[in-house]
Parts: sequence; C-alpha cells; structure tokens
Amino acid sequence: MNVAYLVLAHNNPGVLERAVATLSSDDCDFFIHIDRKSDLKRFSAIRGENVHFSEDRLPLYWGEFSLVRATLLLLRNALAGLRTPDYCVLMSGTDFPLRSGRYIEKFLVASRGLEFINVVKVPAPGKPLSRINTLRFPRSQTVRHLAGRAWAKLGLPERDYRHYLGDLEPHSGSQWWALSREACEYILEFIERNPRFVKFFENVFAADEAFFHTILANSPFQSRIRRNLVYEDWSAEGAHPAMIGERHVAFFQRHNEVRVHDVYGEGETLFARKFSDANPGLLRQIEEMIERKEVALPGNKVCAG
Repeated sequence: MNVAYLVLAHNNPGVLERAVATLSSDDCDFFIHIDRKSDLKRFSAIRGENVHFSEDRLPLYWGEFSLVRATLLLLRNALAGLRTPDYCVLMSGTDFPLRSGRYIEKFLVASRGLEFINVVKVPAPGKPLSRINTLRFPRSQTVRHLAGRAWAKLGLPERDYRHYLGDLEPHSGSQWWALSREACEYILEFIERNPRFVKFFENVFAADEAFFHTILANSPFQSRIRRNLVYEDWSAEGAHPAMIGERHVAFFQRHNEVRVHDVYGEGETLFARKFSDANPGLLRQIEEMIERKEVALPGNKVCAG
C-alpha cells in the first residue's frame, strides 16, 4: 500500500514536521504546498527522501478556488511521482494523525475500494444552495470581489447552476479526503473533459468543499463513498472547527478507535484538526498515545517493564 499525503500548509511548521515523522514509512510520500504568502524557510526542518515541496506555489485564500488549484497541483505531482500511490490523503498543515503511519496503511489496505470523503447533496444543513449559485470573485479581482461580497450579503444569487452543470447535481462536504488512485485519476480526466465545470466552480464560495464532491457524487464512485477520516469539533457552530485541546485528547485516549457518527455517516477517524505550534504538549500526548496503541495491536509483542 503506497500512500501519498497531500498537504496544504501556511503556518505551524512544528506540527507538520512532527506529523511527517509520525506518518513516515517506506511506503509513503509527502507532497507539500506552502502558501506563497508564507515564509518557506520556516519549513526548512521538514526534509527526507520522501518529502517533496511543490516548486509552484500559489497564494491561497480561505473560501476561494485557489485551494482547489493547489490541491490539483499536488494531486498531479503525486500521480506523476516515481511511486504510484494507491491512495492520496489530503490534509492541512494543522492536522495530526491519531494512529501510526503503519496502522493507517493497514487500514487503507483493508478498505481498498472505498473513498473517504464527506458528501451531502445540496441544499443541506450548513450547505445552502446559495453557496453554489451566488457569484463570488477572487481577491485578485478587487472590485469584483467587493461587489460579490455585497451581493452575497443581500442574498442575490446571480446564476442557476443547472445552466452550467447540466445533469450533475451539486454536492458539498468537508475539504479533507482520502481517495483511491482510481478516483483521483477519474477526477483529473473529468476536469480535462469538462472545462466548463471548472470555470463555474472558479466563482463558487468554498469550492474546495464542493468541487471534488460534486464530481464523485455524480460518478461510478458514488457507491464507494464513506465519511472522511478526520476528527473535527464543530460544536461551536462557527466558520472554523475548534482547536484541539485537553478534553479532545482525553477523549482520544479513552478509545482504542476514535469513531464519529454524524450527517456524513459513521466511521473511524485517523486524523484530527486543528493543532498549533503554540501547544506542543498536546502533540507529545498524542504521540505517546499512538505508541501505546501501536504496542497493543494484535501480533505486537508487549514487553513487560
């Protein structure tokens, strides 16, 4: 099982360095995109034969299509690499694994043929149709961007997705996913054949939460979709998930398998977000937990102290 970790990062290099160390094995590679607005030197400690930083760096903005562009860049780099991945795992620079790289690889072997991506048909709670229909412009188009934000506040949808997507039904979910090589290849082939689809999503708010989802939910891969592998705490119902704290770590430690059940389905989570360099003690607790759970795995020899 070869795994390609695709990482979008802009801060917290310490978290990413330790995540790479925890996940690294002879059967994985890391393809990392650092936001062009960030200082690349801050990430200089992250290195290895299986670590590949993207030479092409895009300025990334929350809620904009730039996140999709950077993801596609990493995806193409991974599929063109020396080692063909069986799965590509998209993660942020503030994600940290809840299990070892070895465990995650075995999990994916056992799950071969499944696609781990949170998907619901739009409209859905927190995913209104206005997200798809309202015309949004990137920050690089200053005047249009400001006008688009004003329209959005007034609830003015500017277009009907059916004129652009045809028979495709819009879907949305969470940005992060773990997809098989076959699904990744399908996505790249689809966008080559459907430039109108791509053009439409360039002006969709939070396209990173709908672009890949709409493609796969309208594809032969739809029946293979399961909830994603990332634990996030949205209990505050804000625009961003809560930072991981002591209570979350205590929850992770109490359960051999950290499972969740929500609108996207039920399943085990293998990663959590968000962590920060400001609290390295939490990462140390997670690393110790991973080691304890690894030792306790069936087939592993437990050494008496």
